[in-house]
Amino acid sequence: MPRLSQWYIRSAFIYLFLGFTIGALLLANKGIPLHPALWGWLPIHIEFLLIGWLLQLILGMAFWILPRFWQAPRRGRVTGAYAAFILLNAGILMSMGARLFTGSGWWLVLGRLFELAAVLAFAHAIWSRIVSRDG
Repeated sequence: MPRLSQWYIRSAFIYLFLGFTIGALLLANKGIPLHPALWGWLPIHIEFLLIGWLLQLILGMAFWILPRFWQAPRRGRVTGAYAAFILLNAGILMSMGARLFTGSGWWLVLGRLFELAAVLAFAHAIWSRIVSRDG
């Protein structure tokens, strides 16, 4: 397994752990009210599980498993996949920071743009592995 896939999958499991921990706190808050502001963590819980865990796990497995038609020994342009890893994690952290620390929606928009740029950079990096030499 390539080192970049390991990074994607390890960080995906970190987000899974954090998402489940926040979810457990939210569930415990329903039974025993701990703090009313704890419900503000619900969007962060969703962000960690959907984008942090699911998307990163998908990207890590895709980088590892996708075929390498005519580039047998190499994986193609990996710079975009590395940039996608950095952009995706930065976008998740910006979105989390927008929910926690500021009332401004600009950090949330910027975080979503980073996440979109990460998906586009990853798609550009693996496109040559999906499309054959002829087309």
